[in-house]
Amino acid sequence: MNLLQFALPPLPFYISSGHETHGPGLVHVDRRNIGVFDLLAVRQGTLHIGEEDRRYALGAGEALILRPDAHHFGTSPCTETTEYYWMHFGHQGHWTATDERLPLYQSQRDTADSSASAAWKMTAPPFSVQVPQHSVLLQPEQAFELLEQLTAITQSGHMGGALWRQQILFQELLQQLSAAIDARSTSPSAACATQAAAYLRQHYAEEISAREMADSLNFHSVYIARCMQKEFGCSPKEYLLRYRIGQAKLLLLRTDYPVSRVAEEVGFNQAAYFASCFAKYEGISPRSYRLRFSHA
Repeated sequence: MNLLQFALPPLPFYISSGHETHGPGLVHVDRRNIGVFDLLAVRQGTLHIGEEDRRYALGAGEALILRPDAHHFGTSPCTETTEYYWMHFGHQGHWTATDERLPLYQSQRDTADSSASAAWKMTAPPFSVQVPQHSVLLQPEQAFELLEQLTAITQSGHMGGALWRQQILFQELLQQLSAAIDARSTSPSAACATQAAAYLRQHYAEEISAREMADSLNFHSVYIARCMQKEFGCSPKEYLLRYRIGQAKLLLLRTDYPVSRVAEEVGFNQAAYFASCFAKYEGISPRSYRLRFSHA
């Protein structure tokens, strides 16, 4: 049973999340039938954990979803400093564990009789989504960024807007996990796009030119742009801008830096341009975002 399959709607929903650091000698908690799914994503070190008769040694960049109806426990102590995120989520619809791989987002309406009733046609089309129970994150930094934002919002308060934002971030993370079992993710274009995205995330606070990135990755800039458009639906420039905005949101929530310094920290040369871009993507100004999400 390597895949968890969810029948949608309703959608799985975010409950809570956090960040943990275990020193050498610590063992993961022993729990049984906790009633929620528990996602663990390791950023550093190795987490030794078991679920029923399975054993896992989760290394950096790996994720595991523990089932709500099973017994999970630490199998051995950490031998090094281990940093990981945990996240609880639920699903009020039908789900199952399976080894059978289905087409991505298989719709139950795909095989429906053409004479389906008008009522059926006016309802949301039900479909199935599968996520791997144990996986190597395809885009680990993006996944950790989403988990960091979820945790930051949790720590800063639970206003209505924050709760909605959490659910949106969670759906993005769930989609990333589902993509890990999509065969298309191993294509040459996906490999190029992934490398380019990693380069942009690593150097986001710096001045980045298309030529420098192309020289570093040993791909032509036009090919990089085409691959990123195919895999991420945006150009390298837009990807970088979105990532910078995401980092800016973290700084707005977790620091008291003035907006001008936040802009500088994430690679914007001009605070006014930063504010304009932020408003374009978030619908509000950086100051309004901070006020909305930083206070309970």
